Amino acid sequence: MTLSNVLAADQPAAAGGGIMNYVLFALFAVLILMMIRKSRKTKAAAQEKQSKLAPGVDIMTNFGLFGHVVDVDSESNKIKLEISPGVIVEVHSQTVAKIMEPSVPLMDDMESSIPDDASSLTSEVEKNGATGETSEETLARLNKDTNKDK
Repeated sequence: MTLSNVLAADQPAAAGGGIMNYVLFALFAVLILMMIRKSRKTKAAAQEKQSKLAPGVDIMTNFGLFGHVVDVDSESNKIKLEISPGVIVEVHSQTVAKIMEPSVPLMDDMESSIPDDASSLTSEVEKNGATGETSEETLARLNKDTNKDK
C-alpha cells in the first residue's frame, strides 16, 4: 500500500468531517452566548443589590454576619455595619449576600392571636379529650390493654 492509496482513502472521510466541523462550531458559539448571558444576569443582580444598599437596611454577609447598615462608602467599597448596639464593623461591599426584607408583624394579626381569657386555651383539649369516662374507667381500660399485651 502506497502513500497515495492511503491519502485517497482518507478523502471521503474528510468531506463528511466538514459537517462535523460546522456542528462543533455552532455548539461552541452557543456555549459562548450562554456564558455572556449569565455574565449579564450576574452583573444586573449585583447592580440591583448595590442600588438597594443604603443606610438603615438590614443585611447578611457571605460569612453569616447579620447587621444594620450605618454608612456606605462607595469610593472605597466599604460598609459600616452595626451588629449589636454600639458595635460597628467595617466590611467590603461585595461581601453582602442578602438584603433582608423587613418582617414587621401587623398589629391586627397580633391582637387576633392573643386570647382574651383562658377558656380559649382549654377548648381544644375538651374537644379532643372528651371521651365521657371517669378516671376509674380510664384506669381499668388501660390495665386491660396492658394485660392483652402480655
